[in-house]
Amino acid sequence: MGITSFYFLCFFAAMLILYYCIPKKFQWGFLLLCSVAYYLLTGNELLILYPIVSVSACYVGGCMLVRLPAEKEKERKLVLLMTILVNIGILVVLKYVNFGIYTIDGIANLFGNSGTLIETVDFLVPLGVSFYTFSLLGYVVDVYYGIAVPQKNYLKLMLYGMYFPAIISGPILKYREHGEQFFASHAFDYRQVTRGLQRMVWGFFKKLVIAERLGMLVNTVYGQYADYPGAYIWVATICYAFQLYTDFSGCMDIVLGLSESFGIILPENFTTPFFAKSVAEYWRRWHITLGVWMKDYVFYPVLRSRFFTNLNRSWKERFGKKKGKQYATFVAMFILWLTVGIWHGGDWKFVIGSGLLHWFYIVMEELLEPPCEKLMQRLHMDPNGKVVNVIRVLRTFFLVCIGDLFFRAASVGDAFAMLKAAVTTWNPSVLWNGSLLQLGLDTMEMIITIASLLILYGVSLLQQKGSVRDRIAEKSLPVRWIIWYALLFYVILLGCYGPGYSASEFIYQGF
Repeated sequence: MGITSFYFLCFFAAMLILYYCIPKKFQWGFLLLCSVAYYLLTGNELLILYPIVSVSACYVGGCMLVRLPAEKEKERKLVLLMTILVNIGILVVLKYVNFGIYTIDGIANLFGNSGTLIETVDFLVPLGVSFYTFSLLGYVVDVYYGIAVPQKNYLKLMLYGMYFPAIISGPILKYREHGEQFFASHAFDYRQVTRGLQRMVWGFFKKLVIAERLGMLVNTVYGQYADYPGAYIWVATICYAFQLYTDFSGCMDIVLGLSESFGIILPENFTTPFFAKSVAEYWRRWHITLGVWMKDYVFYPVLRSRFFTNLNRSWKERFGKKKGKQYATFVAMFILWLTVGIWHGGDWKFVIGSGLLHWFYIVMEELLEPPCEKLMQRLHMDPNGKVVNVIRVLRTFFLVCIGDLFFRAASVGDAFAMLKAAVTTWNPSVLWNGSLLQLGLDTMEMIITIASLLILYGVSLLQQKGSVRDRIAEKSLPVRWIIWYALLFYVILLGCYGPGYSASEFIYQGF
């Protein structure tokens, strides 16, 4: 039962009505029942055991950490380690065993082995395993360091770990910041409910009107890239960047809007990433909760480790204080981005496209920034001028698109083959001779897509200056109704859904 389906909307409507009709002290229990029901209705009947095991391990670990005094540091570390191993172990077995097998087979093939050295294993992966695992691990680590109050009620921790909107595609939660609101009483608030519904409509606009249409063009080119070289690949890659954004951020709008209607405010995951002027800034705007989690629980612990403390000291003596610290940080960043890439999936295309390639970008940006500033000074260019900033935005977007190409390609080999086909074939005429209309979108569909992207761009510009919903809320009642009903009917009339059509799953739902 996907969250863009008619059945889900009926499920949500019934939930919303009952949620505010039942006594407030039972609201959290009702949300837990609905979360379990949703998990079962999505075909995860037996797979629900995986999140239950993860919740149980974290609950037991949290309780043991509270009971152990600070003096028993070894025992506390052992409890933390065992809890982490249970959760990461499940994640590794379900998502990364085949990754290791493919890697071993690939290395064996390089040394002359023809055939399969190790057979792969097929596992059924539970919904949202990467998202709930990281949210629960963050809870246990925070309890260990004493920055989160452990949850004594097992069922409440289960609600936090299995809250069905967030389990679909995130966001990754922090218990110390967002946990308690799941268990609080929420009185019906007309303004909050309507604002939540408004955001859901905006999410449906992104997903059903834009992402689904762009997906048709992208699937055509990436599915048969040998037949569509040169400009076709560049167009499809740009379209995929927008498809990925509207798909993922559209899902977040639906999830955050749905939660807001229940009185639960989840963390933002996007802030207009395509306006970023550097790859580092892009990742502060894209999948924000993943970036924050990785910094808090991977990057900073690595930097504070004994090995990196010694490495930092050694390299400061060898390269100087500034460069030594910078080089040591680059090594820690490599571990960070390798982890980010692996989190996205058990395939080298994810490790490269969402991980190491972005590490390389950020390192190059830092190393090249001083000479670039000197060059601009010599050319008497304003480093913060509009022209320079536009160039930076376009450069960042191009670099991100290359990473997205690896992310979307069937394999690393296909990604390199597509890049080769993209740069060795010169056929710009396909941009205006009508060839693009043969890729799955006819003239009318293309007009709808372009018009919708322009609407998205206009709203994104306004978001740079503050909340668009707040601006609309300040308008008179007739104007507000015209705007929101226009958007609603735009989705109803132009969205990709209905008999004979099934909207694809959200791209990040597979993680």
